[in-house]
Amino acid sequence: MADENLNQADPPYLHLLSAFLAMEPTDYLISLSRVCGGGSVTERVQRFIWSHCISESDEKFHAPYLKNFLKKLICEAELNGGPVLDQIYELYAHFMTSLMDGVVGKETARVNKCISFIFPNECFQLSSCPKSRKLMIPLQCSLNMLAGDTGCSVWPSSLYLSEFILSFPELFSNKSCFEVGSGVGLVGICLAHVKASEVILSDGDMSTLANMKLNLESNHLSIGTDIQKTIEDPKKSQVKCIYLPWESALKEQLQSFSPDIILGADVIYDPVCLPHLVRVLDTLLNQTKPYSKEQNENREASSLENTCTSDNLKDAKQRNGDNGNGLEAFLGKSERNGASGLESRKGPLALIASVIRNIDTFDYFLGLIDKASLTVTDITETLQPMNLLPYMKSYNRSEIRLFTVSCKHSS
Repeated sequence: MADENLNQADPPYLHLLSAFLAMEPTDYLISLSRVCGGGSVTERVQRFIWSHCISESDEKFHAPYLKNFLKKLICEAELNGGPVLDQIYELYAHFMTSLMDGVVGKETARVNKCISFIFPNECFQLSSCPKSRKLMIPLQCSLNMLAGDTGCSVWPSSLYLSEFILSFPELFSNKSCFEVGSGVGLVGICLAHVKASEVILSDGDMSTLANMKLNLESNHLSIGTDIQKTIEDPKKSQVKCIYLPWESALKEQLQSFSPDIILGADVIYDPVCLPHLVRVLDTLLNQTKPYSKEQNENREASSLENTCTSDNLKDAKQRNGDNGNGLEAFLGKSERNGASGLESRKGPLALIASVIRNIDTFDYFLGLIDKASLTVTDITETLQPMNLLPYMKSYNRSEIRLFTVSCKHSS
């Protein structure tokens, strides 16, 4: 097999490349390199790393990260008595003279990484699956979500929500989607990929909003008016970015939007913000969207219930280890109690993905939701997305829960 084809034909090499571009922990990269080399970092593996990971990576790639990886790569090869490519030695020597140990720039410095969603070969029927079976999303983000730059970090629940969108594309296709706390814009980019009719991304931090717009442009998404959308591509999702601090969001401003689906990833971790978040959700969920008779007929025909039970989504569930009975049982239960929000309904629905880091904070959120006459349902076990990030060790999808939030009076 030719080395230049390894990243396309051999999953271990594909995972190594994807992990490198996503800036996964360097120790994990070394373990993936061993897998590719049958137990050691062979010269062939090094040639792949040099040709596909280093030479073709963005020139803005984070130098301290690359230096650390090269150091471990050289040590691993030498430890096993193997050769090291001259190019790898030379690049590491360059970093040794240009970068002082421990000096990696400001903690909030932005870096460029790429998140690659890898679709199983059996998923060719999914409309979200590209011909290459790999969807690559470049992002400018922060390495340290705890250093005052949280909005520019890739949070685990945004990865989960993105997997969910790509696994169940017809839930979002032709829907107006509104995300609260959009951060780097990953979820919005995935919504545009599955052809949501409208994508509205919001954040309460101007720096985060500016970074988000850069990411949208990097993914060839234009942020324009309805006229621009019609001229450029009538079928292309329209993406809007708005400044929306939850604490000062006006009811009139929120009522100007009529989303079908509201999304949020890791937005319930700060108890101080929760009353404002629930107020925003309550206002957006209590919207009555005007529809013509023809639109209502189309809406009923493409309802979320019909979409969930379509053949291609059943196939996706089967590939994920579910024979479909769980989904059918869930929908049947939903019809009885009206709580899930994934059946055909008259009002909008919110999908919130979150790691529950503090149970008291989560209970506080549930209390606020109840006071607002909203209802929460955990659908984590019922609608599980495909594992599209199999190479990502830093992402623990088992820690994430997915909830629907809807009005109690909705049917």
